Amino acid sequence: MISVGISGAPGRMGLLSQAAIEPLEDLIVGGLYAPGHDGEPLAGGTCSGDPEHLRRCDVVLELTHPEVAPSNVSRWKSFGAHVVIGTSGYDSSRIARLRDEWAGSDRRCLVVPNFSLGSVLMMRFAEMAAPFFAAAEIIELHHDRKRDAPSGTALNTAARMARTRQEAGIPPIDRGRELKEGALGADVEGVPVHSIRSPGMLAHQEVILGGVGEYLTIRHDTIDISAFAAGIVLALRSVSSLEEPVTVGLDGLLAL
Repeated sequence: MISVGISGAPGRMGLLSQAAIEPLEDLIVGGLYAPGHDGEPLAGGTCSGDPEHLRRCDVVLELTHPEVAPSNVSRWKSFGAHVVIGTSGYDSSRIARLRDEWAGSDRRCLVVPNFSLGSVLMMRFAEMAAPFFAAAEIIELHHDRKRDAPSGTALNTAARMARTRQEAGIPPIDRGRELKEGALGADVEGVPVHSIRSPGMLAHQEVILGGVGEYLTIRHDTIDISAFAAGIVLALRSVSSLEEPVTVGLDGLLAL
């Protein structure tokens, strides 16, 4: 049985993870951690504000904030745990630093920009289509409680699209001239990314690819957080068997 520690346990994703693990015979919640929530009863047990509470866990699921996740991940690694990162903010530079940190380790780290299986397919389709169109834009939309932008999904999608475009020798996207700074979106490795935060939304992403006389839209909508449960379980079960110290995305686990 795999003992799972959850960092960021009281959050929505933390609570979902506890509910997803509870009925399974091969996974068990081994510890719940969140600073400022010491002694708080949760579905999977009592939360602790002491990171030592996760020391004996086989795998730690990191679900906190971009500002604190790197130091947390280093701590879980020092505990000898495998780590699944579900925190936003892991762009190419942060992932490169992660690879340096984990090089030569016998533990494994899996960075998951999005646990929804549909979003994994959306990113793969965008990556495949990107070299065939002159222009590309990403629009990501999330609920107003998500404070960071762009989302991890958008950062990962842009990086993958940029790579396939570069490999195919596609010229840089002509972004035009902004009359107001930010009007054309953030430049993420040459791909414009637009972020929207609003009540009434959960998690959505649209990739628009434009060519002569046509455009292609690839869109994924998450309408309930239950969509993330299957991906969370897959990641927790699979992380220890990954070949490389650091892996990004669920693609390899789905044989994409």
